[in-house]
Amino acid sequence: MDKKLLIDLQKVPHHVAIIMDGNGRWAKSKGMNRIFGHRNALTAVRESVEAASQVGVEAITLYAFSTENWKRPKMEIDALMSLLINSLKKELPDFMKNGVKVNSIGCIESLPYKAQKVLNDVISETKNNTKIILTFALSYGSREEIVNAVKNISKKVVNKELDLEKIDENTINNHLYTFNLPYVDLMIRTSGEQRISNFLLWQMAYAELYFTDILWPDFRQEHFYDAIIEYQNRERRFGKTSEQLTE
Repeated sequence: MDKKLLIDLQKVPHHVAIIMDGNGRWAKSKGMNRIFGHRNALTAVRESVEAASQVGVEAITLYAFSTENWKRPKMEIDALMSLLINSLKKELPDFMKNGVKVNSIGCIESLPYKAQKVLNDVISETKNNTKIILTFALSYGSREEIVNAVKNISKKVVNKELDLEKIDENTINNHLYTFNLPYVDLMIRTSGEQRISNFLLWQMAYAELYFTDILWPDFRQEHFYDAIIEYQNRERRFGKTSEQLTE
């Protein structure tokens, strides 16, 4: 049975975030190096975006490269940057065809110049697409994002552009990288690890967390739908009681 048919299209999460974990272990299980795993993860990206788009998810954010990933061996980092450049170029026609609007969050200026240019070109080319927003978290760390938001808000208070007493959750949200995205409803992490790993800490305050043992290169549309179905079977109370939700 097509698992998509089990999904209530009226209760689909607005924003799904994915920690794409397990590339290295997948490659090792096949006697290959980690880079082989990264290269074979593109199908999972493609299928996840397509699955999200088919059921009406508004936004999907992929944890592609964290601030901590800069500590990895230079050869692996160079390979990841090259893969990013080539993949964005290759996927652009499909982004346009399928109405995918590409977005990025993180310290993008720390990426190699060529990666920045290709990323910005793809963002510019797809800016008018409206089917789904695909955000790549690159050189991203949530704590760093929040620190930067606090600094920018503080500057505005010092410069009397903002009243201290008027700072609220919306003020903070509007100073985050994700100011133009809905809060995360569902976070998926593959490979069996059960951590958030400094990813969208503010944005995931009320997200449902879904962990699967499937390694990212093996993740397919049916697995994405499994996560959506699990999400829809949970009771999202946002601090209320079950009785209040029923009323």
